Amino acid sequence: MNPGTIVIALGGNAVAPPGERATIGSQFRHTRESLAPVVDLARSGWHIAIVHGNGPQVGDDLARNELAADLVEPLPLGVLVAATAGWMGYMIQQSLQNALTRAGVPRTVVTVITQTLCDGADPDLRRPTKPIGHALDATRVARLRALGVPVTEERPGRWRRLAPSPRPRAVVEHDTVRHLVAAGHIVIACGGGGAPVYDDPALHLEGLDAVVDKDRVAAILGREIDADVLLILTNVDAVYQAYGTPQQKAIRQMSLQEADRLLASGELGEGNMRPKVEAAAEFVRAGGQRAVISELAGGLAALRGETGTTLGADAL
Repeated sequence: MNPGTIVIALGGNAVAPPGERATIGSQFRHTRESLAPVVDLARSGWHIAIVHGNGPQVGDDLARNELAADLVEPLPLGVLVAATAGWMGYMIQQSLQNALTRAGVPRTVVTVITQTLCDGADPDLRRPTKPIGHALDATRVARLRALGVPVTEERPGRWRRLAPSPRPRAVVEHDTVRHLVAAGHIVIACGGGGAPVYDDPALHLEGLDAVVDKDRVAAILGREIDADVLLILTNVDAVYQAYGTPQQKAIRQMSLQEADRLLASGELGEGNMRPKVEAAAEFVRAGGQRAVISELAGGLAALRGETGTTLGADAL
């Protein structure tokens, strides 16, 4: 029996944790470790699409751009998003296919490089707000500032590069993803939020030098493929009220009205939990049954309502 269709949003930090050197070997290892919940969902008959982040990875590619600028022509940010979607898709696809084979689950995995439609006049294209890459030391901060690259201090002593992040409107290849998912394939799509594009009156689709928030894109993809559930996996076990204070309290169930009040309060961080709650609310408001926000290890328990935060009319 098919329990439904689920879109899983997997953070880029899941395969490149902060504070650890992001070698390709370690990223493959973390990817393999992160896929047990997906195998269990596949065994249970869920139709599955996976959206992954690429914040650490695309930041590394920008650093490679700068270090090699005297030797090879740098690639623009939008192209680097597509590049990371390709090699990270390969990494997730290979690791998940191997795990399914070992588990005796006869499902196939495919990666689709997708484009995310945005507004070419979006003011956020001129206001970099999305942290990408790994934490920067003082020397790197000074070098980037000298190059005119915006940086931010996320918390005392932790600096990161900023990139423009326009609001996503649609996934260009959503029909392809929907057909593949409906046929039972596990589809990796919208890697890094998808390569951002806009609709030029003369040229049609043209790329943008930006990154798109992968949780917001996952919500849009979920709506476009008629998914029942959006599962956002992150490094925090739930959404919290008064997070980081002695009064912090995990929110296990949340209505749309409660989500709107929490967002209006301004207490959710712009670069971390806020877009996740916004994405969850947008998915449910557009007709999704429920959205779940959970840490990676607790994903299945969160789907059962035992942990994490569940938003939706049928919250457990």
